[in-house]
Parts: sequence; structure tokens; C-alpha cells
Amino acid sequence: MASTTLDPQAQISLAQMREYIDLIYRTTGIRIPEQKTTLMSNRIRRRLRATGMQDYDAYLRHLRNLSRQDREWDAFLQEITTHETYLFRDDTQWEWFQKTFLPAVAQQAQRGQRTRQLRIWSAAASTGDEAHTIASCIAHAIPQHARWSITILGTDIGLAALEEARAGEFSARAMRLVPAEMRDKYFVRIADDGACRAKDVLRSMITFRQHNLLSPLREQPFDLIFLKNVLIYFDKQSKQPVVQNIRQALRPDGYLVTGPAEGVSDLLGGMDRLESWLFRNPVASTK
Repeated sequence: MASTTLDPQAQISLAQMREYIDLIYRTTGIRIPEQKTTLMSNRIRRRLRATGMQDYDAYLRHLRNLSRQDREWDAFLQEITTHETYLFRDDTQWEWFQKTFLPAVAQQAQRGQRTRQLRIWSAAASTGDEAHTIASCIAHAIPQHARWSITILGTDIGLAALEEARAGEFSARAMRLVPAEMRDKYFVRIADDGACRAKDVLRSMITFRQHNLLSPLREQPFDLIFLKNVLIYFDKQSKQPVVQNIRQALRPDGYLVTGPAEGVSDLLGGMDRLESWLFRNPVASTK
């Protein structure tokens, strides 16, 4: 197909849209609805201008020829999947984490029923808001957390998002739900508008790295996995390998926290459903 100079108002055709949808789906498992043609046109046009590509077909060919590790792939995915995130999103879940899960874990350690070790995976970490919320809750709920071996792994498919996450800096809007006591104790203000940076007491608990949820994570099993606000972009077929990989990474008796609209309960057979968003792995049989 011949390339022409890009019309700043040119809309992507349905045929082109379907080719982009297929490429995104095969690469990430994310299903973009065809109804989002106008939105896709606007967002892809920004990448065409940034790369100097002449039209949608040229940019599509360019993506197909790139390694998935190329920075342009990352920029493209960040452009089409951007969504708002902030600390302490979904307060019911954080109340359970602070007032039920963490006190139970601390009591078990005190009674000698478990080691002072805690492994948590933020499986769609984005810019690190969730991982830093997890760390804030741990620091607040377990006073002697410095004596524990605490691992919070934040993973995301986007390299640019992970760079932001590692910086540990958050806008006033992202910080708006952080309780004042936690904000004052675990963050330092870096701008007059209320933007903050996480202190080392939080950042030392967290490691960020790139990971595609369609691939298994080669890690020791986790006590708790957060899988929130990501599978809403997947269809049932692509959700299945993600859920399988998540379950393999969860230890017996471990917990899974999902988003309120994730639509995965029918894929979690064999797990105990404690809330619409909370699932527990069965304890391994001793037989």
C-alpha cells in the first residue's frame, strides 16, 4: 500500500483499525473495541508525528518490524492504554488489607506460625501507585517491619510507566486519598502544588520490572497478588492464560485481589470467593 503525506485530520479506516487491533491483541492480550476508531486515530497520529511516519500503514509496518523490547513499542502501548491511577484506589480493599490481612500475618509471625517474610505482587503496577500504597500500609500496620523480609514486586508491560514508578513521585491528584498521617510519615512534599516523593522506607520494599502478563512469572510464590484494573482490557480468551499464570504464582492459602469489574470469577474455579473482589487459594492437601 502506497504511503502519502499524513492528513492531520485523517481517520483510521476500519480495515486499518482491525490490523492494529490484531497486532495489539497478539502482542499483549489487550482487546481494543472497533468502536474506538476515533480515539485510536488521535492517539496513533501522535506516534506518527513523533516518529515521522507518513501514514497509518507505514507505522503499522514499522511496529511489525520492531522487537517488542523497542522503546517505540512501549511508547505506542502507553499511548493507547493510558488510564488514571492513584494511591489508595478502592478503599474497601485497602481497609481489608490494613485491618484484616496484615494484622493476621503479624499475629501468625508473633505466634511462630510463619516466618517474618511477606511477598506481594502488584501485577499491573503502572506508575507505581498501587505498590507504594501496599508499602505504606505495611509500614503503618507492622511497626517492626524493618525486621521482616518484605518483597513487593511491581510489574508492568510499559517501560515508561516503570521509570515513573521507580522515581516514586506522585502528583497532588494521585496523593489525594492518602491518609494525612501516612502522607506526612512516608512521603516528602516536593512541590507547592502538593506533589510528593516516597521516602526510602517505602521504596526499599519495592522492586519494579517489565513483565507481560501473558507470560509466566518465574518467582517464588506470593502471599498476595493484586490484579486490578487491567483485565478489563482483555477478552475471555486472553484472560485465561493471564489468570493461569497468576494462579501459578500464588502460594497455597494465598490471596488474590481483583478489580471490581475484572470479570474473572468464572476463571477462578477451585478458589474460595470471599468477596466479589477477593479470592483465596485452597490450602495444599497433606495427603
